[in-house]
Amino acid sequence: MTAVGRRERKKLATRAALREAALRLALRHGVEHVTVEQIAAETDIAVRTFFNYFSSKEEAMVAAVAAEADALIGEFRDRPREEPVLHALREAVARVIAGSDADALRLIVRAPSLLPQRLAVYATREKALAEAIADRLGLSPDDLYPAVCAATALTAMRVVLERWLDRPADHAALREQTEEVIGLLAAGLERRLP
Repeated sequence: MTAVGRRERKKLATRAALREAALRLALRHGVEHVTVEQIAAETDIAVRTFFNYFSSKEEAMVAAVAAEADALIGEFRDRPREEPVLHALREAVARVIAGSDADALRLIVRAPSLLPQRLAVYATREKALAEAIADRLGLSPDDLYPAVCAATALTAMRVVLERWLDRPADHAALREQTEEVIGLLAAGLERRLP
């Protein structure tokens, strides 16, 4: 892994601060009542600077989903290579969901104005997960299996997450439902290293 320089760390910190401020304000006032100006003021930056990081307030709010998906893919890549794909995914999901903010996720999932940004995040992270699966299995990124596996697994996890958000937050229940859905997928998708 390459070391991240000071400038890049500062950019990442600013991006995270903007994302967190956008969510905090949206939870407090509702998505529709938050402005870019409020987000910028909350993080003590200029509005112009906001647009160096995000194209809209919606993108900033949905960046939490992107960050969790990136964490999931990172955890998956860090799992031992000899683990079967779905086992590695299950363990990666378990690590990431332990720190999930149910209220923030509920807001993101239920706000219709955030749907286009959510779909864009799902599409890009699905491709990134497919690449990680292909790397793990020594397959071409163009191979059908990694693409189908990533799409199916992420869709299944989205369904589990949305059902979980309909109830009071219980991370143990989310873990159980994740185990169940991975078990359902395993019968048709499991594939080990050659």
